[in-house]
Amino acid sequence: MFFVSRGLLTFTRNCRDYRLVSDVIYPRSPREQMAGWCWLPRFVDKIRLNATGKLHPDYQPNFCRKGFDLAWLEAAGLEGGAFVQVVEATVTDGEVCDWVDKNAKASKADKEAFREKMEYYGRDESNAELRALLQKRKEDAGLGGRDDIQCFVDYIEADEGRS
Repeated sequence: MFFVSRGLLTFTRNCRDYRLVSDVIYPRSPREQMAGWCWLPRFVDKIRLNATGKLHPDYQPNFCRKGFDLAWLEAAGLEGGAFVQVVEATVTDGEVCDWVDKNAKASKADKEAFREKMEYYGRDESNAELRALLQKRKEDAGLGGRDDIQCFVDYIEADEGRS
């Protein structure tokens, strides 16, 4: 038996985007690394969640087709469909890591350049449109007052409760 306070019931009625904590399984941090790549562990989690029907709808629009998923595929020189099949056919991160080491067409410098690009995305004060989008995302998530969120990776970390 579960008990819910009256305040929580009021909150759930008034908040159209409310989700139970157990509804979302968050992928790993974008800053975690595998095979020298940031984003890769998160992408692997998203692929595995999608394969089991557990990837939350909030993650669906960017899944493999745009955003950091696509940027990682391009930086690694890999095709999305083929990579998804590999991840779905493997059991461990080690197997994925071995496959990426053999098939990604990127040097250590390329991996570092991708990390820097990802960490910097949204920080550029001269890109008013991107800064406005970051601010909108922060406000929509109730994080508008968080000055420590300076890029989209910071936003992901905060939105998923890691910072």
